[in-house]
Amino acid sequence: MKKILVFLVIALIASSLLFSVDYPRKAVSVICPWGAGGGTDRVARYIADELSKALGQPFTVVNKTGGGGAVGHSAGVYAAPDGYTITLVTLEIANMHWLGLTTITYDDFDYIAQFNEDAAGVIVKADAPWNTIHELLADIKANPNKFFFSGSSAASIWDLARIGMFNEAGVPVDSVTWIPTTGAAPSIIELLGGHVDVITCSIAEAASQLDSGQLKALAVMSDERLQRFPNVPTLKEQGINWSAGTWRGIAVPKNTPVEVKAILETEVLKIANSDAFKEFMDINGFGIKIRNGAEFYEFAKQQDSAWKSVLELGGFIQ
Repeated sequence: MKKILVFLVIALIASSLLFSVDYPRKAVSVICPWGAGGGTDRVARYIADELSKALGQPFTVVNKTGGGGAVGHSAGVYAAPDGYTITLVTLEIANMHWLGLTTITYDDFDYIAQFNEDAAGVIVKADAPWNTIHELLADIKANPNKFFFSGSSAASIWDLARIGMFNEAGVPVDSVTWIPTTGAAPSIIELLGGHVDVITCSIAEAASQLDSGQLKALAVMSDERLQRFPNVPTLKEQGINWSAGTWRGIAVPKNTPVEVKAILETEVLKIANSDAFKEFMDINGFGIKIRNGAEFYEFAKQQDSAWKSVLELGGFIQ
């Protein structure tokens, strides 16, 4: 009820501002730090299309890739703070500066709204000998350096999710070999081919193989079970106090006018709460997590410190 009241107050404020602020008067660029055709790009284009309809000006996605997300996020930070460049920010804003990929941090943005969160899963082949996360972890502890994990590149979110899980479960983080790939899709191919034993990636990315019975998920790193996969238990309900995943939302450069931010926040929250958005996210296998601008900022701040600790555990930073 409290969140609903807050949303209504924001909506009323922004509605009144619409009559006093002439925004947008021209096309708006939506920076996507990741490549065309990927999950982040698909979400960016959906949000951009809906903003175009709602606000009467083109919102055009511009893919600025490279540097593990640093190129696109930096372009968003250093854009003019006038509301005509907004950025679809991703989890990497909370960890890439720790890796030395950029000097910008989460605190260089003002936050509009979050609308996505995809929890990591622990996924194995359907005929793997483990049926619970505890069976897998016990086997790893008994046979250090025997098993191969993958999910994406080293120090990526899926590697860090694995490291955090091991730490919380009392398993040495270096007791398996991480096989780096360019993303979840090639990691799934490696798993199906028997070249790795386990992958950690979002459940959404492996949804088709899970649905077909080629793979099975031993756990999901979310606070609650996923609606799409209700039979996959969380780590927390199995006694491992760890959750992790990737996320997406909209942010703007610091010092963007308050009135412009209020208009954008209202419209993005309307989109995120719509039935059409829920259908789009379900079809694409993406999770929905909605936070307003203030909540999104606090979440990004928490993520920044949390991932620093995990990067230290993994030996990626000193």
